[in-house]
Amino acid sequence: MTVRRLLTPDGEYLLTGDGYDGAGRVLSASGAKADQVDVREALGALALCQNARVQRHQKRVAVEGDPLEAALIVAARKAGLDVDRLAQRSPRVLEVPFSSELQRMTVVVREGPWLRQITKGAPETVLARCSHERLDGRPQPLTQQRRAEWLRRTAALGQESLRAIAVAQAEVKRAEEGAGLCLLGIAGLFDPPRAEVPDAVRRCRSAGIRTLMVTGDHPDTAASIARQLGILREGEQVAHGRELEEMGDAELARRVRETSVFARVSPQFKLRLVDALRQGGEVVAMTGDGLNDAPALKAADIGVAMGVTGCDVTKEAADMVLSDDNFATIVAAIEEGRGIYDNIRKFVRYLLTCNVGEVLVMFLSALIGSPLPLLPIQILWVNLATDGLPALALGLEPVERDVLGRPPRPPREGIFARRLGWRITSRGAVIGLTTLGVFLAARALGRPMVEARTMTFATLVLSQLFHAFDCRSETRSISELGLTTNPYLLAAVASSVGLLLLAIYPPFAQAMFQTVPLHLADWLVIVAVSGMGSFAIAIRRRWLRRRLVAKSFRG
Repeated sequence: MTVRRLLTPDGEYLLTGDGYDGAGRVLSASGAKADQVDVREALGALALCQNARVQRHQKRVAVEGDPLEAALIVAARKAGLDVDRLAQRSPRVLEVPFSSELQRMTVVVREGPWLRQITKGAPETVLARCSHERLDGRPQPLTQQRRAEWLRRTAALGQESLRAIAVAQAEVKRAEEGAGLCLLGIAGLFDPPRAEVPDAVRRCRSAGIRTLMVTGDHPDTAASIARQLGILREGEQVAHGRELEEMGDAELARRVRETSVFARVSPQFKLRLVDALRQGGEVVAMTGDGLNDAPALKAADIGVAMGVTGCDVTKEAADMVLSDDNFATIVAAIEEGRGIYDNIRKFVRYLLTCNVGEVLVMFLSALIGSPLPLLPIQILWVNLATDGLPALALGLEPVERDVLGRPPRPPREGIFARRLGWRITSRGAVIGLTTLGVFLAARALGRPMVEARTMTFATLVLSQLFHAFDCRSETRSISELGLTTNPYLLAAVASSVGLLLLAIYPPFAQAMFQTVPLHLADWLVIVAVSGMGSFAIAIRRRWLRRRLVAKSFRG
């Protein structure tokens, strides 16, 4: 955050340089170096009315406290002021901390036999307590016309995306906050949004997530920044906290559905905003860093605290703490969360489908009076060696590219929603029927029982392994996903195939599992039958995608 402009009753000044290292100068509107008394007086007062610290440690600048107040210190140094010496010469005897309700901070400092009150805060709040302005080195009455002019200049700063902070002072007799102040000036600070935030807001919108800006800034400043970020759409208006606080709950609930930017709001309104959104059926995530934000974070479905600038109370009240205070990290967390939920569905789908197939093989064979197509030890081997590894690998499936292009799922949606239950039972039935079909066909062709069971055993395992690739996505085929994008699944499938061969070919395993070696022709039949279901799913997915593309093209 950097002070870019300084408006005083005597003129307008520009401040150069970025960051907290103090590099830069104060220039007049004409571009000449400014050395006016009004500049030093305004920036000196701002430097006294703050609690931050900016210190240089070797080549690094360390900032403690509010970044806004640190920017005020840096601005004073650019004007040639020694902030530490200033604080020693004017010791503080009273402080009224900044609060969202007051929208100002006041200190009283002692200067020799005199006491000086300095107040900084929102321009409209400070102006309301001013009776004079310091013009040509002397206090002059602040007329209504001049008040309107100051408010117009404040709005102009907001339209340039600058946060406006006014500062005023007065000599006082007692260490208490009073009115009748003399306006010294208004500083315009630039708080640049992170470069990745506009894209994060756009991704939120594509994911069906509304992003609302709730700020204590001036409405014009909020509107300008919100437009840069893509939050404020064409034709939308910024809601002012004063008018919102006068609304009833029903009217507020209607307004929050139509408004994306709320300016000059109090912490109490943030809590009302969360309640209004939740009553409308929304799932609400609220971010915050201040002590007064804690109730709203606690009331939200997901409270998100700032890990760097947030206070301890806010972090305790939150469900999630951002270690980098970056909005884009929230979007990344949403993407990761959706990916995790998808992977849980894939895990469940694979395991239950495999179990349905195994149960159907045994149940249908008993129903038709056929000998058991699989021995208990073979089924146990399938469950231990074939089901577990691919299921775990599906839990590590990378997040799909379009995960933020889908609308949010309903909060009460069950895990078997969106036809997952049907996919499990239908694909399990295909696995069960084809596996039993191989056994019955082998027996009908006169193959010995041990060979028929070995072929059935291999068919069941390979059918499940083929299905593991089907479970990688509910909409995309393996050609679209890429075969190597989940190396864990490839390793798991390779391990399961190796364990299958280990159960068939070594003599000691043949005696244990009652299997026999299979010929190449047997394997060709097994692979063809096992892959039938997966091939059909791939054809259907490609057909549905082409149909969807054709429909969108016609639209």
